[in-house]
Amino acid sequence: MGFVAWIVLGLVAGAIAKFLLPGRDPGGLVVTTLIGVAGSFVGGWISSRVFDRPVSAQFFDLTTWVSAIGGALVLLILYRIFFGNSRR
Repeated sequence: MGFVAWIVLGLVAGAIAKFLLPGRDPGGLVVTTLIGVAGSFVGGWISSRVFDRPVSAQFFDLTTWVSAIGGALVLLILYRIFFGNSRR
């Protein structure tokens, strides 16, 4: 799967993560989108290195999507923990 496909997957994963964790994010839509893209890379790395389940080269593989959404959720939660109170 190419770099552009990972970006598209990250955008969708970020939107799904935002849907699963509603609420106000400190960075808004742009930061949430970037977290989704970074989360797809982190999720893919965790899936292949830690869980020994490498992501497929297929865009519509379930493991790829679960790892991307999981990575986006983890990064979104960490972002809220570290930067969530800075606007108050």
